[in-house]
Amino acid sequence: MKNLLRVRTVILSDVHLGTRDCKIAEVNHFLRHVRCETLILNGDIIDGWQLRRSGSWTKAHTRFVRLVLKMLEKRDTEVVYLRGNHDDVLAAFLPLEFEGLQVREDYVHESPAGRYLVLHGDIFDTVTRNFVWLSHLGDYGYGLLLRINRAYNCWRTWRGKEYWSLSKAIKARVKSAVNHISNFESHLAALAVKRGCSGVICGHIHTPADKRLDGIHYLNSGDWVESLTAIVEHFDGRMEVVAFSDFVRQYPLPAEDSSGVGEGLVALVEA
Repeated sequence: MKNLLRVRTVILSDVHLGTRDCKIAEVNHFLRHVRCETLILNGDIIDGWQLRRSGSWTKAHTRFVRLVLKMLEKRDTEVVYLRGNHDDVLAAFLPLEFEGLQVREDYVHESPAGRYLVLHGDIFDTVTRNFVWLSHLGDYGYGLLLRINRAYNCWRTWRGKEYWSLSKAIKARVKSAVNHISNFESHLAALAVKRGCSGVICGHIHTPADKRLDGIHYLNSGDWVESLTAIVEHFDGRMEVVAFSDFVRQYPLPAEDSSGVGEGLVALVEA
């Protein structure tokens, strides 16, 4: 019998299907090994920006969609898809609701621990909302940074060193980036208060978090490009940020799948 993580809710964001840097083998492995009552896909699941430019769609990306549909159809999982900025084409059609599937701008999740406002979070990114051309330029720059990072980590792997994220290091050390994240978090916590919620769950900035901000439980699900993290809600209402590097120790990749694991992850898991 397959070893599975059984939880009340799973929240994923920023998978960026259609891009080379999407860690598709890892996120598919994660989905295959979780069972939940509700799956919340919190924006930027499909990267429409990259697909319009130079992105590519693979069979593994289609497998992700099939895994979600299987959860919806055969496992009675409620699926909530929230619009992000990279899949903003959905904005013109919201809200949509089918049997077991909701597509929305935001969502209030009722937990045994309280009410959580769930949204992608780009509404508080002034560049994304007010300067679309600049946000596309920033996305191009981020893609370039990931390509440099990919080449650098090939060299690190050759030297027997573990994966290291250049963009994470920049976000952690550049004052303007640190201030941007801090302001982003504060705005979302304030919005949760206005909406009568005790917590807020978002994505967008690719920075996983689980902390208290002025009495509000702030959670960020991270991404499946670099951090490889998700949020799970246990049946008692406890929220937890789960890193794939920890998850795969308990739910190992089959030997035949390990070749599809992203660059540097094997070294990270074995460290």
